[in-house]
Amino acid sequence: EDEEEEEEEVRLTPQLLKATSGEFSLDSILLLKLRGRGIAHLGCLGDCTNLEWLDLSGNSIVHLGPLASLKALSVLNLSRNRVVALEPLASCANLQSLNVAGNLLSDLQQLRCLMGLRRLENLRLRDPLAKLENPVCSTPAYRATLATILPGLKAIDGERVAGWGSEVSQLCEDLDSSLGGGGGGGGGEGGRTEPPHGAQPWVAAGFWEARAPRRSSIMEEASRQFGEVVQECLELGRRADDAIGQAERALSGRGEASSYVF
Repeated sequence: EDEEEEEEEVRLTPQLLKATSGEFSLDSILLLKLRGRGIAHLGCLGDCTNLEWLDLSGNSIVHLGPLASLKALSVLNLSRNRVVALEPLASCANLQSLNVAGNLLSDLQQLRCLMGLRRLENLRLRDPLAKLENPVCSTPAYRATLATILPGLKAIDGERVAGWGSEVSQLCEDLDSSLGGGGGGGGGEGGRTEPPHGAQPWVAAGFWEARAPRRSSIMEEASRQFGEVVQECLELGRRADDAIGQAERALSGRGEASSYVF
């Protein structure tokens, strides 16, 4: 019982933050992993003014007030807490990725406070793998409405909603429809046989036969965009490697090389 009481009453103090990070001053802390510590009060966390990565998942946090001071915060994981409002995060101008799956957010209007965060690209309210969600996730078409409220988002709940990923996906659907429409009407073409009812093949008869080269504007556009996606992925990979290298150097000697991973 004593352990449970202590877990429920944990408050962040300068001593706790310095011991966790290994830094001598709060404004020197860039990354913090405070996962599953039973934290209920954020205390002096707002004094970590240069904090960029913060993992507070698996705690008992309700109020986020001190986070309003974290202007440099880029990645924030608040999954599996008791958060009911996100207003303090409106001041985190550099925020790019926010995970609040497994909290108590019940109304889409509560997310309008994030509209001013121009860099916010990744928002997670639901995590099916971890079986985490918010009451708001039961709202009909909540993801579509959320995309309207926050049009700058590129990913909601881990699914791409904007940028090259969604555009290429739509292009693939259009291309598939175009090819399917062109090949399905020739029932009398040489030797094609209709499959029995209830057993449809994955592709039309003769699909794998060699055909004369054919180009169309939609195929050329698909090829061009796929090439650009590949180049973008390579560039993002290089940036990720650089970021990981910087984080590992910042954590070297403390055995916390993965503490910035969410």
